[in-house]
Amino acid sequence: MNGLMQDWPLLCHRIIDHAAINHGNRKVISRSVEGPIVETTYAEIRARALKVAQRLTRDGVRPGDRVATLAWNTGRHLEAWYGILGCGAVYHTLNPRLYPEQIAYIANHAEDRVMMADISFVPLLESLAPKLPTVERTILLTDKANMPKTSLKNAVAYEEWIGEVDGDFRWAGLDENSAAGMCYTSGTTGNPKGVLYSHRSNVLHALGGNSAEMLGLNSHSVMMPVVPMFHANGWSIPFTAPMAGATLVMPGPKMDGASIFEMLDRYQVTATAGVPTVWFMLLAYLEESGKKLEHLERVIVGGSACPRAMTKTFQEKYGVEVSHAWGMTEMSPLGSTCAITPEVAHLSGDERLDLQEKQGRAPFLVEMKITDDAGKEIPWDGKTFGRLKVRGPAIARSYYKAEGGNVLDDEGYFDTNDVATIDEHGYMRITDRSKDVIKSGGEWISSIDLENLAVGHPSVAEAAVIGVPHPKWDERPLLVVVAKPGQQPDKAEILKFMEGKIAKWWMPDDIAFVKEIPHTATGKIQKTTLREQFRGYRLPTAD
Repeated sequence: MNGLMQDWPLLCHRIIDHAAINHGNRKVISRSVEGPIVETTYAEIRARALKVAQRLTRDGVRPGDRVATLAWNTGRHLEAWYGILGCGAVYHTLNPRLYPEQIAYIANHAEDRVMMADISFVPLLESLAPKLPTVERTILLTDKANMPKTSLKNAVAYEEWIGEVDGDFRWAGLDENSAAGMCYTSGTTGNPKGVLYSHRSNVLHALGGNSAEMLGLNSHSVMMPVVPMFHANGWSIPFTAPMAGATLVMPGPKMDGASIFEMLDRYQVTATAGVPTVWFMLLAYLEESGKKLEHLERVIVGGSACPRAMTKTFQEKYGVEVSHAWGMTEMSPLGSTCAITPEVAHLSGDERLDLQEKQGRAPFLVEMKITDDAGKEIPWDGKTFGRLKVRGPAIARSYYKAEGGNVLDDEGYFDTNDVATIDEHGYMRITDRSKDVIKSGGEWISSIDLENLAVGHPSVAEAAVIGVPHPKWDERPLLVVVAKPGQQPDKAEILKFMEGKIAKWWMPDDIAFVKEIPHTATGKIQKTTLREQFRGYRLPTAD
C-alpha cells in the first residue's frame, strides 16, 4: 500500500520561492566587487533569478548544460545560482585561487557552455580564453557603467543582458534527481574530480544543515557566509539561509580582518562561517584595534581543524560561541558539528575545550563508521583510530564521468580518506588525513593535534606538522612555525610549552621557522608543498 501524499519534487528553486513568499522583505546585503554596499531582498533576488533563467533559455541553454560561475559572494552571484537552477542548467563554481591550468582543466572537463564572472577576473579569463573551447559567451556580473573593455567571446554586462527580458518565466519542470550543481575537489592523486549535486540532494542537505545542532538558522538570524560560494557548495548557506528566512550578508571580495569586521559590526551579524585562516586575520585585527564583537553570537569554523586557542579566544575574550564543523565537497558538504548534548553539558573549562576540538556528531541524513584497513569496523571508544567512512542521500556515489572508479565499499559507504576516532557519545575527531598521519615506530602521531597545540603558544601565528624520514623510527614530526609579528620565539620555549600536554613520544624532533606556510586554494595547509620544501631535511635526532 502506498501513501496518499502529494508528489512534490524537491527542487532548489522552491527554496527561493519560499523565501520570496514568506520572507520577501528580508535583506540580502552585499559588498559589491565595484565597491559600494548593495542591499536587496529575497523577493528581488527571485525576480531577477527568473530573468536569468529566462535569458539563459533564450540563449539556447538547455537542461543539463553547465554554466560556470567565477565570482565572490554577492547578491548577483546568488541570483545567478537560482536562475541557472531554475532553467534546468547546472551551476558550476570555479575557484579563482586555483592555478590557471587547473581552472582550464576543470572548465573543459565539465564542458561549460557559459561563463558568469566578476569583472575582477577578466584578465584571468582573457589569458584562459584560448584554452576554453566549449565556452560560448561570458556574462560579466556588472552594469554598463562598469563594463570593462575585453576580448572575451560574446562578452556582455549582466545588467544589460537580463534587461532584455521581462522575467515572465516559469521555472523548468524537472525530476528532483536532475543535476543541479557541480564543484570539483582535488583528489589525493591525479586531476581534480567533479562532484555533481542533484536538486534532491541539495534540498535534503539544506534541511539537515538547518537543524538546531548544525547551522540552526531562523528568520531572526543574520548570517554572513565568509566561506566563498566556490568552496564546497558554499557550505550550503545559499540554500539554508533563504530556506530559514535569515538575513544574508555577503562579504564580496574583501577577506581581510578589517573588512570582515566592518561587515560583522555594521550589519549586526549573529552567525558567520569560514575557514581558520580567515578567523586568524579577524582575531589579529581585533587584537590590534581593540575592537569588540558586539553582535556576533556564533562562528562556524570548518575547512580544516579549528585550533583550541582560537576557540578559547572567541569564547572567553569575545563571548562568541564556536561551532567546530567538518565536511567535504563530496558531502554537499556538511558532515558534522560539535554541538553540546545533555551527556556532556556538564563539562567546563579545559574539559569543554577538549570536547570542542572534536569535529562533532553527524546530523540526520549522515551515517558514519570507522574501519581498519581491511574494512573491519572499529569500536566507538574515542581512542581507536580508523578510516572514516560516510553514507547518506547528499553524499557522492561517484565522481563526474566516473573518474576514480568505484568510490563506495560493499555497504555503500564513501571513504573520506580521513583518520578519525568516534567516542561513546558519537563525537568524531579527525586525527589526520590518511596521507598526512605520521607513522613513527609502527604507531600513529596526529599532526593536527600537534598543530593545534603549537598555535596555542602566544608567539605562534600558525603551525604545520609533517613527517620527516628517520633511520630508526621511520618518521618523526617536524613542527613548522610562523611567528606572530614582532615575536621571536625560540625552539626551547615552544617545546617547553608543549611538554606535558601530549605523549612524550609525540613531541616534535625539531622546529623550523618560516615566513609563511603554503595553503591550498580552499585555505587548508598544503602539506604536499611543505614536504617538498623540506625534502632532505635532517632531524637532529637522526644523527
